[in-house]
Amino acid sequence: MTNLPTPSHARNMRIIGHSDQGGREDGVQIMVHRGHAYIGHIFSKGFSVLDVSDPKNIKPVNYIPAPFNTWSLHLQTHDDLLLVVHAKDMFAQPELEDEKNYYKGKADFHAKDAVHEQNWSAGLVVYDIASPANPRQIGFMPVKGGGLHRCWYTGGRWAYASALIDGFSDYILITIDMSDPTKPVEAGRFWLPGMNVAAGETANWPAEFGRYGLHHPIVSGDIAYCSWRDACLVVVDVADRTNPKLITHKTWAPPLGGGTHNALPLPNRELLVVVDETVLDNREDGEKPIWIFDNRVKSNPISISTLPEPDDRDYLAVGGHFGPHNVHENRPGSFVSEDLIFATYQNAGVRVYDIRNKFQPKEVGALVPPPPARMVDPRPNRVKVLHSADVFVDENRLIYSTDFNAGLYIMEYTG
Repeated sequence: MTNLPTPSHARNMRIIGHSDQGGREDGVQIMVHRGHAYIGHIFSKGFSVLDVSDPKNIKPVNYIPAPFNTWSLHLQTHDDLLLVVHAKDMFAQPELEDEKNYYKGKADFHAKDAVHEQNWSAGLVVYDIASPANPRQIGFMPVKGGGLHRCWYTGGRWAYASALIDGFSDYILITIDMSDPTKPVEAGRFWLPGMNVAAGETANWPAEFGRYGLHHPIVSGDIAYCSWRDACLVVVDVADRTNPKLITHKTWAPPLGGGTHNALPLPNRELLVVVDETVLDNREDGEKPIWIFDNRVKSNPISISTLPEPDDRDYLAVGGHFGPHNVHENRPGSFVSEDLIFATYQNAGVRVYDIRNKFQPKEVGALVPPPPARMVDPRPNRVKVLHSADVFVDENRLIYSTDFNAGLYIMEYTG
């Protein structure tokens, strides 16, 4: 084991492993399954497989490239299946190198007519991972449009995803029938009024609103808790997977910044943890809290508190993105807790929160790795700072965190 990087701040946490992911240090979503980490890349395209059975000696064992002009940011594992999204590589487009254009809807790359040429792969790829280090493609569900962004699958017949489909203004919710994993099939769609441009719907939100599109759903029972970016929280009844129906739509942007990224139900406590993602440097996109919602009445979730922001230094002065990105989503087979919340805070690293008192959550752990050794991000004018992206906590309570440029960190919470 090589010498581990020295964190710039640590409290009740320590680094136990680090990997450059075989020279592809950029990562977004991570799944840890049967001693292997599956990591979707944002700039290196494709995804990597790492043997993490010994967290102090991480071994890159495979890399699956994405097709031309395609990215595979997000993925899911369950039993012998790995689901990987295919979508147009948005950041490869010159007009989207500026994050403001991507996140604030200033570039017309969403709604397209149904006849445009598609020089990228768009849809859902299914791999057999009975041999964990050697994913073998067994199925593909194509979509006509930009592709999928992030999916949710915890086994069984149904998967769920955000999909940018021709004729719609941004990403919508689709349900996917996985009864035959070699032939996944779209089963149903849900969108907010105004998004179906091809059907003549017109936007009922301000032009400067930003991204009125689904980031992804998290499904508990027959309810999909959907993070709809600047349209905030959308709760959908999916009891009939072929015909999802709206339960409620809650918005708080403006006055706050929006950018909702996760809506994590804690069913035993009837709470929701809702994360608003910071997407622009120096908090130009406004305040982005991590919320606690009372979810006893599914048609009327109510915000009751927010998690405290990191205050161990002035992270706005550090530069880059300061604010939440993601939380550990309590997937089956991982560490599941309704009292501890694990979050990535981009330039402020990984944070652990105790929410046993739902009205007064508190930070109980923190680890801020050092800035990246090199920049993988090819976009101009990016600052060389930490960008902790995704977090996964395994059943042994080991914490795995990806970064846009700094590789994989495995951490331990000692609190």
